Amino acid sequence: MADVLILIPARMASTRLPGKPLLDIAGQPMIVHVMRRAQAARVGEVVVATDSEVIAACVEKADGRAVMTRADHVSGSYRIFEALEVIDPQRRSSIIINMQADLPTIAPADVAAAIAPLADPAVDIATLAAEITREEERSDPNVVKLVGTPVGKDRLRALYFTRATAPAGEGPLYHHIGLYAFRRAALARFVALSPSPLEQREKLEQLRALEAGMRIDASIVASVPLGVDTPADLERAREILGRGP
Repeated sequence: MADVLILIPARMASTRLPGKPLLDIAGQPMIVHVMRRAQAARVGEVVVATDSEVIAACVEKADGRAVMTRADHVSGSYRIFEALEVIDPQRRSSIIINMQADLPTIAPADVAAAIAPLADPAVDIATLAAEITREEERSDPNVVKLVGTPVGKDRLRALYFTRATAPAGEGPLYHHIGLYAFRRAALARFVALSPSPLEQREKLEQLRALEAGMRIDASIVASVPLGVDTPADLERAREILGRGP
């Protein structure tokens, strides 16, 4: 799809895993694994947006494309918006996927699935969620829950995102997966907004869009990819993908 662009924001700064994008997993830097997964989705060009010349060189050595961005961005959303303006001033890309650089096990099919809700012109932003199957995740504040209403097969319209156990009562809970497909105009609007009250309270950037009246729909996928945030996560990723030398 010529109008889809996948941008992967990547930076070296990480309090728990310094230099995270370049950490070795099965003989390849993590950023290369993520890039390959994005490329395998076959939905559009893949570009890494970074403030690190070392990351850019690593990506280019793996025959990928990188673009340099400022170092002072407070989130990946701002970084990909700067990158978008640099690499696509002709505005050819109408759908922008923001794909985290620490998801080396994400299924390429799930990356592609994130676009599906944007077939509905009423949807501004699309994302992913998976049903929670582990009891401990229901009350884990590190597991972000998507509270939504069904609007079709394997699709929810997001009403709220929270770190709390929600909604109450019988029924499934959904683990939000932090990959977003923006309409270009929606991304421009989002980064122009100030942080919102609920965003600041829950520490969840996507609430800014909901508080501004933007619509977010989620495709339901089968499982949650491993996010590599800690040394234990890194070891798990190495087990899954095959330990490198």
